[in-house]
Amino acid sequence: MTATEPTILATSGGHRVGDRTRVTFDALVHHAVDLAGVQGRRPRVMYVGTAIGDAEHFSSRMGEAARVAGFDLTPLHLFPMPNLKDIEGSVLEQDVVWVMGGSAANLLAVWRVHGLDAIFRRAWEAGVVLSGVSAGSICWFRGGTTDSFGPELRPLTNGLGFLPYGNGVHYDSDQGRRPLVHRLVADGTLPVTHCTDDGVGLVYRGTELVEAVTEIPGKGAYVVRREGDSAVEERLAPRLLPSPQD
Repeated sequence: MTATEPTILATSGGHRVGDRTRVTFDALVHHAVDLAGVQGRRPRVMYVGTAIGDAEHFSSRMGEAARVAGFDLTPLHLFPMPNLKDIEGSVLEQDVVWVMGGSAANLLAVWRVHGLDAIFRRAWEAGVVLSGVSAGSICWFRGGTTDSFGPELRPLTNGLGFLPYGNGVHYDSDQGRRPLVHRLVADGTLPVTHCTDDGVGLVYRGTELVEAVTEIPGKGAYVVRREGDSAVEERLAPRLLPSPQD
């Protein structure tokens, strides 16, 4: 069972420290599984760590988080070579693809070398829920703001473009993100841009934003539009998700 229509959950969250593990899946990862409509079996989740260079220690932590959550986790590594013989077949077998944060620019370049841009589009169209945090959120949009090139935030405009918007992550925890998003929308570098505070996710059916959700009370989502030569921001109140048990 996969989602009944193309579905993306773009987030600035999903992980927290567990009671007995370094990482546990928070409500946003569980919501991605819920969106896939899995019933009667263990959910199948693919973890993609390209943006942090397929760091082995974090893949191990994600495997432990999946064990605790009751998910079957398949890691996709691209360094030093793909760890899966049939990448597309493996992706299409999943219920959810969860993409880790890190370098959005490097992620996009490496994915394109290996044809992941086309594979993920086919998976999205087939009902595999695409999701992720930070760089794993920005990648599905036309672009956003990134620290991929250094500590000073810069625009990124070559995202996969499955969603025809810009994306702003860590909107409340990184002080440089909001003013840069406003400037990029105002000057036309980014189109209408959807942004998330830490702990917030945006649910898309097809290319339509249908809901904002959060794992942390009091957080917000935002839509930034261009009006004349300025940017105007609208706050959306996310629905609070139930907290999963360790």
